[in-house]
Amino acid sequence: MAKKEMQLERDVEVDIDITQRKRIGRSLGEKIFDGANYIVVTLICLICLYPMLYVLFASISNGNALYTHVGPIWAPLQPMTLDGYVKVLANPDIVSGYINTIIYVVFGTLFAMALTILGAYVLSRKGYKLKKFFTMFVVLTMYLSGGMIPTFIVVRNLGMLDTRLAIIIVGSVSTWNMIVMKTAFSAVPQGLEEAAIIDGANELQVLTRVILPTTKATLAVIVLFYSVGIWNSWFNSMIYLQHRELYPLQLFLREILVEDSALEGSMDIQSGVGVNYIKPLLKYCTIIVSTVPILCVYPFVQKYFVKGVMMGSLKE
Repeated sequence: MAKKEMQLERDVEVDIDITQRKRIGRSLGEKIFDGANYIVVTLICLICLYPMLYVLFASISNGNALYTHVGPIWAPLQPMTLDGYVKVLANPDIVSGYINTIIYVVFGTLFAMALTILGAYVLSRKGYKLKKFFTMFVVLTMYLSGGMIPTFIVVRNLGMLDTRLAIIIVGSVSTWNMIVMKTAFSAVPQGLEEAAIIDGANELQVLTRVILPTTKATLAVIVLFYSVGIWNSWFNSMIYLQHRELYPLQLFLREILVEDSALEGSMDIQSGVGVNYIKPLLKYCTIIVSTVPILCVYPFVQKYFVKGVMMGSLKE
């Protein structure tokens, strides 16, 4: 009883101290510390946001002014124009690249999620005798791989070369994502699964009606990781695809960014602007066009980031 009374007195003293501090106001040191924090965070935000603002301002700037400009850009170079976006969206390669990228993202993410969920579910089962062996086997792929040439030979021998299947299937599963999802599945209370089994549920029903609804936050984060990875991917497409009709958007973006100015000095008849003047503008416009759609996905899954990753990274 004495300990409880002492603890109660301490709690009362703490409450009184907090109340007094609120009445008196915050000290000068606390205000300086908070102000310094605000300044540092603001500077970090500006450093992170400026590259995108630079590309955005450059994409709506005048082509001639952009070509001759040196240094940072804090506002669109006048006269502001949208000619770059008109030319980019009129390019048939950009349209076909968009269609192909959407196909790869949708089907690639579905295929990757199916394999990741099934693999993570098996590895998370308690009492599975080969669980440690297969877990070690899966983790080993994070450090060792067959290599690019053997993988290319396998893809060619399977008849998937220059097909959409090569982009959807090759490298579809991320070991790290599977481990995170496996840990999230393991954190689901055993009692929920046992209750479902008692009610007559089989393994598939346990997975779809108990495990997946409980780990929606982790699923949302993993879906985002896969979709963003596929959207930004261009290396596999460069290796396995030959026909331009199958190229994703990022491969066309790479061509625009690295191609030599073979037409330098020639003139755009309609606008009277040198092709070498318009190329930097087209580059920035293409970057914006290829980046904005995937950025629009983040606000919808932002609330799942911390919860989803922490659920899949901690185990009680």
